[in-house]
Amino acid sequence: MQLFELEAWLGDDHGLGDDELGELLDQANEIEERYPDIDDQAERDAALSAAYRLMTEPTEDVLADYGKQRSDARAAASAASAALQQAARTVVGPDRLSEAGFARVATVDRMSVRKWLDKR
Repeated sequence: MQLFELEAWLGDDHGLGDDELGELLDQANEIEERYPDIDDQAERDAALSAAYRLMTEPTEDVLADYGKQRSDARAAASAASAALQQAARTVVGPDRLSEAGFARVATVDRMSVRKWLDKR
């Protein structure tokens, strides 16, 4: 990443001095090496946001926020999984959706559907 790209990402009112910009640029380049694939954009953005926030906000606040986000995401994933399991039990069967059809529409692995239906 070039400095002008980082400054464009940060915007005009980032509150960092030249030394801090240099440090964040170093971190941005390390992040790009850690997440090099085109599909890693969300991870790159999240890591760069964390690096910036850790430079501009109290560490404890940043950690608590990301910890809560992670906990909330896990709870949402668990709830969605339970809902999909119930849906599989309800709509997969003869004269209904096939396991493969359900898996395709729900964007899950067919083996997960089989597990949910106790067909291991």
